[in-house]
Amino acid sequence: MDAACMMAFLHKLEKLKCNTRHSWTSTGRHESVAEHSWRLGMMALLLRENFPELDMDKVVEMCLLHDIGEAVTGDIPSFEKTDRDCAVENTAIDGLLSTLQEPEQSRFQALFAEMEALETPEARLYKALDRLEAVIQHNEAPLDTWLELEYTLNQTYGVEDCAQFPATQALRALALEETKEKIRK
Repeated sequence: MDAACMMAFLHKLEKLKCNTRHSWTSTGRHESVAEHSWRLGMMALLLRENFPELDMDKVVEMCLLHDIGEAVTGDIPSFEKTDRDCAVENTAIDGLLSTLQEPEQSRFQALFAEMEALETPEARLYKALDRLEAVIQHNEAPLDTWLELEYTLNQTYGVEDCAQFPATQALRALALEETKEKIRK
């Protein structure tokens, strides 16, 4: 990739460090989109050995790329996101990717299409991890940052996605226990 093209793209992605998510950290500050994507990538990296049949490099790439549109749009919590919001974010992703050179542009566009379709095991694993990371982050946040609906949502969010794989199912079960313990306190 041409250095100037890469630098311009990285400057646009810097907003992922600035744009915050609905989630809070354990120290009581809003989590950035970049922090979410980083830990999501780490989760995929840590699970590499659990999925020898999958292209885990692709899963890590999906985890790192999945929210780049939020550099333009900012974060909208999943429980508030509308079809129109998704369309705006997809337009932002297209705009960002259009600034890249080949072969990265086509490769990243193909990854987004695969993530959207959720037909491959790699895409389904990325989606399960994305949802699981959000639950884990909520469990780490102070309870006074939770909305009323999150008391239920944190117990149900991503359960179906995580059930597809034994490793994510086990992690989701642990996260559920952490949620219940947090609520009991």
